[in-house]
Amino acid sequence: VGSLLALSFIGAQGDLSLENYQRLIDNKAYLAIFLTTFEISAVITLICVLLGYPLAYFITLLPSRAVGFAMLAIILPFWTSLLVRTYAWMVLLQKQGLVNSALLKLGVIAEPISLLHNYAGTVIGMSHIMLPFLVLPLYGSMKAIDRDLLRAAANLGAGPIVRFWTVAFPLSLPGLGAGALIVFVLSLGFYVTPALLGGGKVTMVAMRIQKSVALYPNWGAASALAVVLLVVTAVVLLLGLWIWRRNRPVMT
Repeated sequence: VGSLLALSFIGAQGDLSLENYQRLIDNKAYLAIFLTTFEISAVITLICVLLGYPLAYFITLLPSRAVGFAMLAIILPFWTSLLVRTYAWMVLLQKQGLVNSALLKLGVIAEPISLLHNYAGTVIGMSHIMLPFLVLPLYGSMKAIDRDLLRAAANLGAGPIVRFWTVAFPLSLPGLGAGALIVFVLSLGFYVTPALLGGGKVTMVAMRIQKSVALYPNWGAASALAVVLLVVTAVVLLLGLWIWRRNRPVMT
């Protein structure tokens, strides 16, 4: 990291310079890339929350033996190479792929739709890969909730919906926050999936760093981008920690 930081201050002539950072400020294309990266990361986090929360809650309701199978199904993708999973999505999302074929047979669409080499394909692939990172900490948080609290709420007349929103949901927020933060931070630096499923039409910061090294090659510009991404990631983590400390429940 120190070497990376030092390279970011080396100009094109080999002298100490801020030109790499000045380029990031002057060139609006870099701002657009960062905005795209944050937008995709936020969308992926939101999708994972919407899909992962019901899934984690459902797993907590299963018998202990069924929980083992459910967790195995969630962890199983980790045993497969990230590259292989991404290529599998390329096969599924192409115009003659399984997704389009199923939609055509069901009559949902009249002709194949473009789900590959665009924003939609990037979001679908990244959401699938990131989902376990939200479900696992969230499930741990939900499993730790004292069921006597839910029974006490029921004895006081609270219905299932009221018990969920007033007892279960607030107590699951630490796991939800941790999972969402992990997904968001990992998405910021993702490279393989958006590079393949986006087809070059969706450019994130990690992809721009790779191009700076491979095409130009400009290690100084790439290092400056990496340093900025590292700083932004650290700020997000510190902000998440600050929010958690201010809102964590006080045990008495």
